[in-house]
Amino acid sequence: MTPDARSLSFFSSLLQAWRMTLRDWRSGELRLLALALVIAVASVSSVGFLADRIRLALERDAAQLLGGDLVLGSDAPASDAQREAASSRGLQLTDTLQFPSMASAGEGDAQRSQLAALKAVQPGYPLRGALRVADGPNAPDAATSEIPESGTVWVDPQLLTLLDVGVGGTLQLGDSAFRVARVLTVEPDRGMNFINVAPRVLMRADDLEATGLVTIGSRISYRLLAAGPPAAVRDYAAWLEAHPQRGQHVETLDSGRPEMRRTIDRAQQFLSLVALLAALIAAVAVALAARRFTLRHVDSVAVMRCLGTTQPMLARLFCAEFLIIALAAALAGSALGYAAHEGLIVLLGGLITADLPRAGALPAVQGFLAGVWLLLGFALPPLAQLRNVSPVRVLRRETAGAAPARTALGYGVGALGFALLLLWFARDLTLGLMVAGGFLAGFLLFAGVAWLGVRWLEPLRQWQRGPVALRFALAGVVRRRGATVAQVCALAVGLMALLLLAVTRGDLVDGWRQAAPPDAPNRFLINIQPDQRDAVAQRLRAAGIGQAALYPMVRGRLIEINGRAVGPDDYEEDRAKRLVDREFNLSYMDAMPGHNRSVSGRWLDPAAHEVSMEEGIAKTLGVKLGDALRFDIAGNTVDVKVAGTRAVDWDSMQVNFFAIMSPAALRDMPQSWITALHLPADQAALPNALVREFPNLTIFDTSAILRQVQGVLEQVVAAVQFLFLFTLAAGCLVLYAALASTRDERVREAGLLRALGATRRQLSVAQWLELGVIGGAAGLLAAVGASAIAWLLARFVFNFAWTPALWIWGAGLLAGVACAWVGGWMGLRGVLRHPPLATLREG
Repeated sequence: MTPDARSLSFFSSLLQAWRMTLRDWRSGELRLLALALVIAVASVSSVGFLADRIRLALERDAAQLLGGDLVLGSDAPASDAQREAASSRGLQLTDTLQFPSMASAGEGDAQRSQLAALKAVQPGYPLRGALRVADGPNAPDAATSEIPESGTVWVDPQLLTLLDVGVGGTLQLGDSAFRVARVLTVEPDRGMNFINVAPRVLMRADDLEATGLVTIGSRISYRLLAAGPPAAVRDYAAWLEAHPQRGQHVETLDSGRPEMRRTIDRAQQFLSLVALLAALIAAVAVALAARRFTLRHVDSVAVMRCLGTTQPMLARLFCAEFLIIALAAALAGSALGYAAHEGLIVLLGGLITADLPRAGALPAVQGFLAGVWLLLGFALPPLAQLRNVSPVRVLRRETAGAAPARTALGYGVGALGFALLLLWFARDLTLGLMVAGGFLAGFLLFAGVAWLGVRWLEPLRQWQRGPVALRFALAGVVRRRGATVAQVCALAVGLMALLLLAVTRGDLVDGWRQAAPPDAPNRFLINIQPDQRDAVAQRLRAAGIGQAALYPMVRGRLIEINGRAVGPDDYEEDRAKRLVDREFNLSYMDAMPGHNRSVSGRWLDPAAHEVSMEEGIAKTLGVKLGDALRFDIAGNTVDVKVAGTRAVDWDSMQVNFFAIMSPAALRDMPQSWITALHLPADQAALPNALVREFPNLTIFDTSAILRQVQGVLEQVVAAVQFLFLFTLAAGCLVLYAALASTRDERVREAGLLRALGATRRQLSVAQWLELGVIGGAAGLLAAVGASAIAWLLARFVFNFAWTPALWIWGAGLLAGVACAWVGGWMGLRGVLRHPPLATLREG
């Protein structure tokens, strides 16, 4: 064949495929398939659009906890090259300096001094988030975009009590005196660093030189805050990593605010889970709709074969027709998904109160590719039957034969491509493999159980004494064995996705609320001396705060691992360099804290010299079970062996330690004590009273940080609830295809039975009973699968303590029956109205 002839053949085939598409659309053959595909793409893309916007909002709000999108910390000012690199990328910049210094008030014998955490800022600070200030210690606060005026400072309310000075009073810092203008209540980028536990004094950077506090050898922490478009920030971060300077580190949400890390990570994991489940439901709907399309085209294909159409030509025509439908439905579904997520955000404006950023184009691309692949991957294998339809079917009815090897290969390619799409949606290998593998295993298990169940019901088909409607229902289940198994699997997979969402949503929300409950600790008391421990504990109990646990705290530096000296030069990762170059907060105790969880090894032997390491720091420093560690503690060396590792709940706002040792190893070392407690609003005067009784105490107010954690938490919970409702609605819609695929067969059976004397009522009752059996079996199987996958996700992904939910069995059974009945009403409501005579003529 010449190139021109091949070209003509291609365009002729394409034109014929277009005509077939129009004909099938007008006759209604493609509407169910197209509707399932549009809903599938719309559900995937709308979840993707909303998840992307929420993710961007979370990253934006998380940046408020750093004061910027990126923070470059150092013990020296940022270089001109680093500033120029940021400016050239269009980033906003501002600097802060902070260091401990003595602040004093009063004169002569009445003068008081207190160690303070001095922080100097420039106009524009912070670049993300906002300071909150008040006119007095107990006055209401408000957000501000300003910084202190020249000659004034803003201070923590605790410092006013320690120095016995009020707002409007004078504070001496080095060589200069400043007027206390306001009380500082919220400082978004303060964090939990040890340097920040002293009371804060905030001043203008312009006033710092006059104090004379910055001299050669001063231990100052410099922070360069940068903010701008995400792409520019990422590019700048990459540039900083490619041009490292000694003593500098880049702070992000993970490294700078560990108490927020798990909340954000869990939110993104759950949003990914929603997208995965929506895609799985979509695959079921498309596969069933394609099967129905195939069955309804067997006769027309037989006629085409009689007229001379070859198998390759049939394959080209139907592939082209499906590609047209895939492209059109994917475009329509993506547009509908975007419109749906916009409309639902407007309707739920009271629920999602955050100002969400605009979504990117990636969700639209994902939805489009998902739609095309779902149709081609899961619809083309059933179409393999049409290639093998014999022309003899025009004269003699016989089923279309399929090439088993090719059909299996087609399904395998489709499943592989779909699994890769799931991993892309998840952005988490563990989550993607667990969900995809769990649903594949569940589908195979459901198919096996359904097949055995049908075999078990087969003897009851001969039951002569039962009600007629029940015998008809059992006969329908057994006679349509393949369709019954397919319907049970489809309903079970869809319901399993919905039940899994219900279970994980409840556990997720409860876990978040338990991680940062309203009564979470909001004060840290540090520098409690050993001889003050009992007195402080008694004072707290007298104030009604008896749950505060006091922990010993010892400062020590890691100097050897397995007899080898370690230092910053032994590590490439910046975080590892910083960790090994600083002193750790160590502790000792007999039992593991309740907010920690053992990951590997065992807990400590109180009489031995052992240590339990936080799993993150152990991984960063390359420390393993059984390693011998040596710490330098105030000139004394302590040798311990690693007995186990722990997962630390950083967002619990409790006292946490990187390393906990056996009492025998640290009991005699220089130490102070620390505690975390929840101070109710009606006891706001307690910190002042404690400082008067124990002047050496430092009280760190974490209520502002807790409010930030809970604020982001509420936003995430609202997003989770919204996504759950949307996916629930999308799942119910696509389950309609599970029963519509047997409509034609049911029409023929009903016509024949009515011609043989069966009444419409008997057939109606039989139909409802059959659907009830199928739905109940699917619901129970879905409950089993959802419970198993929920346990796996709780154990290996979300890190929740999961307990079996008994309600899921009843909910699965009722939901299965309800979905089967609703789907049967939607897909089969005209079956019994079909005239028996018309059925006999068509047969």
